[in-house]
Parts: sequence; structure tokens; C-alpha cells
Amino acid sequence: MSRPIQVMKFGGTSVGSADRMRSAATIAAEASKDRAVVVVVSAMSGVTNLLIAAAVKAAAGDEAVAEALGKALREKHHEAIGKLISGMDERRELLAEIDALIERAANYCHGCALLGELSPRALDVIAGTGERLSARMAAATLREMGHRSVAFDASDLIVTDDVHGGARPLADLTRTKTQAALFPVLEAGAIPVVTGYVAATAKGIPTTLGRGGSDYSATILGAALDAREVIIWTDVNGVLTADPRMVPDAATLDEVSYIEAGELAFFGAKVLHPMTLRPVIERAIPVWIRDSFHPDIAGTKITHTVRPAPQGVKAVTATRDVAMIAIAGPGIIGVPDIAARIFTASASAHANIVMISQSSSQDSICFVVQAADAARTEKALRDALYEDVHHHDIEHVKVNRNVAIVAAVGENMCGTPGIAGRVFSTMGNAGINIIAIAQGSSEYNISFLVESSGMEKAVKALHEAFALGKQK
Repeated sequence: MSRPIQVMKFGGTSVGSADRMRSAATIAAEASKDRAVVVVVSAMSGVTNLLIAAAVKAAAGDEAVAEALGKALREKHHEAIGKLISGMDERRELLAEIDALIERAANYCHGCALLGELSPRALDVIAGTGERLSARMAAATLREMGHRSVAFDASDLIVTDDVHGGARPLADLTRTKTQAALFPVLEAGAIPVVTGYVAATAKGIPTTLGRGGSDYSATILGAALDAREVIIWTDVNGVLTADPRMVPDAATLDEVSYIEAGELAFFGAKVLHPMTLRPVIERAIPVWIRDSFHPDIAGTKITHTVRPAPQGVKAVTATRDVAMIAIAGPGIIGVPDIAARIFTASASAHANIVMISQSSSQDSICFVVQAADAARTEKALRDALYEDVHHHDIEHVKVNRNVAIVAAVGENMCGTPGIAGRVFSTMGNAGINIIAIAQGSSEYNISFLVESSGMEKAVKALHEAFALGKQK
């Protein structure tokens, strides 16, 4: 490529209406004056939730939901198109494309209703419809503004394994297909608009990258194209020291390291999909988090090396979207394979394990999974440990959904003595009971489990104790 490439991803709120989509197109068009720009878009806000809810209702036997889904999607997207595209021929052509995609999703829902079943493969097809709609609309908006633009389905670019609902990219195949498809368009001075979230296997079977996966799409494409940088345009002005809904004086961080951003995403920060940074770390491609509602604000830069926080902790994050699974009993003590059996069973349920803790007496193991994984993980464990429970070697397999994870994160924590002591004394002074604790050997975070009702209090107490809103 003769010009540096910048990948820009716009989230659901950033393309959530005609006005927002026009603003996103304006940002991309302005940037394209001195660089090659690739745009990645999410579905319009609320659309993916609508699609998934309709698919679930259809599988439960609701045959009317397919028609209702089609009607709702047409109303939302037709209204936006009417405001965005003035030319009658262009509008007619775009509406035909949009309606065909909506009909396809509605037909899949109708099929699910007839079968009484929603397969992971069918759900991926249905759930990815919103991005396919918004990509075509965004490209048409850029053309309306006088710029050459082409919409691409990422299923023709990003090649993944065959795990539906959370596929992983195959880097070499993705790189080959992406460069072959997008380099000619970029060299011609056009702006490609690519669907976020969706992908396909090497055989062309549709997959998705998991909820919130459009960020991941952007960095996958950024790495494949050797981009100069990736910008995630969202509705917040960067990575904050805490969730502002819990801590009103939370401050925006000018920069965070890949490690810090990854830890924050993993432990609940909503600003990034947990897998987002993996594709760009090896190639040292910076990622920016910026606010599409206030594009004049610089936002947060995520890169390899940054200034350390003076007190070690740089941010606090938390999530209630978890469940704790506890396995206890005398049969756990001294049994070499018990942990392996527990985690093999959890892996068979495709559980995302967020943290692990084991008592020093070794008679109990507890670990935390995403709330959505809890039921099937519990079933897998009960099946795998049936004989142990039957013979009372294991007393119980219990699930506690009334919990939350709180994590203090900072790359400089590993070199600052007394961090753990300050964290837990702060919790004690605030009267917050800690259920379980985990700290990785890298010491980039200290995470602990509290009752769900105490999460906000814990976050506020830590934010104040480390004066995070005042750090620069």
C-alpha cells in the first residue's frame, strides 16, 4: 500500500440513527484525505438484541415472531435510509438489498419455529444480520457524500474455526483473503465498509466472534492489513478509571498498556471486547478508544509501553455478570486428577473461567464463570463427578449467582509493595466481605469476589483509596 492504513470501527450507538451514521461517515471521510481508511460497523443499536430475542422466541414455537421481526427491522432501517439517501435509484437499490437480508433472517426464524430448535449455526446467521444491514447503509451514506465506498461482508474476509457463537480467527487465511479483497479497493481511493462481528469458516459456513465482537473484527482486519492504527469509535471518551455509573468522578486515562486494557476488558470493563487486543499486540499496532459524539477529544491510546501509575493501581473494574461454582469434599484432598477432571468438564461446556481459587487445605475449589455459562457448566460437572458425589468424596457442587468480581488493575502493581494490603484493608474498612481472592503471578491485577450487593461500594472505596480520578 502506498498510503498508511487506518481501521475505524463504529459501535452500535455510533451508527444507531441516520444522524449518527452520517456523523460516522463524516469522520471516516475526513480521515481518508491523508490515509487509506477501512470502516468496520456494528449493527444499529438494539438490533442484535432484537434478532437474538426473536430467534429464541421462534425456537420456543412462536411462529408470529418472524413477521414481527421483519416489520420492526424494516421500519427502523427504512426510516434511516429515507433520511440518508436522496437519490431515488440509489435508495431503491439499497432498500432492495436491505429487504432481502431482513427476509432471510425472518425466514430463518420461521424455520426455527417450525423445527422448534435453534442451532448455533442458525443463530449465527440470524444474529449477524444487523451488521450486514448497517454496512450497506454506511457505504451508501459515504457514496451519498461523494466518496467511493464498497460494502463487504467480513464472512468473505475473516476466516475462523467452526465454533459458533465465539469463533476464533485463522490469521494466515484471514490475512490472504483480506489483502486480496481490500488492497485494490484502497489503492483505488475508495473506503471499504466491513461488517463487524461476523465471519465464516474456511468452507464458507457463517460464524460470529461473540457478543461485542465488532471491536475484535477491527483489530483482526488491522493486523491483516498491517494498519498504522485502529480506532474504536464508541460512546465514551476513552478508558476510564472506573465505570462512571458507579463512580461519577471517574477520569479518562490518556494511555494504557495492552496488558492493562486486556485485564480491564477481561474483568468486566465494557469499553473493549476481551479478545480485541490479541491480533494487534504482536505487530505493535496502537488502538485508540474515542468518542464519536465528541470526535475532538483525543481519547485513550492503547499501546505496548506507557507511563506507570504512581500508586500502582491504574483503574478498577467490576461485573455482576458472573457466577461462582464451588466444589468441596474430603475426596478432593490429595487426589492428583481432581482439578484436571473439574476443568476438563468445564471445558466441555465451553465455559469461560474468569478466576480460580483453592483453599490451602485443598478440600475445596471454587472458580468463577460468565453467568451465561453457569447452568451448562454445573450440569457438566455433576455428570463428570457423579460417582464422587454418590460416594461422598465430594460433598457438593454449588452455584452462587449472587456474586460480583472486582478487580484492581495496573501494570506497575508488580513493582509496588503493599498493593494487596491496601486493597484488602480498604475492603475491611468499608465493611465488605470478600468471598474469594485470585492474583496472577504477573501481578497486573488483584481480583476478588464479593456479594453482588456490595460491588458498587467496593469499586467506590478502591477508587477513592488510590485517588484514581486525580491521577494523570
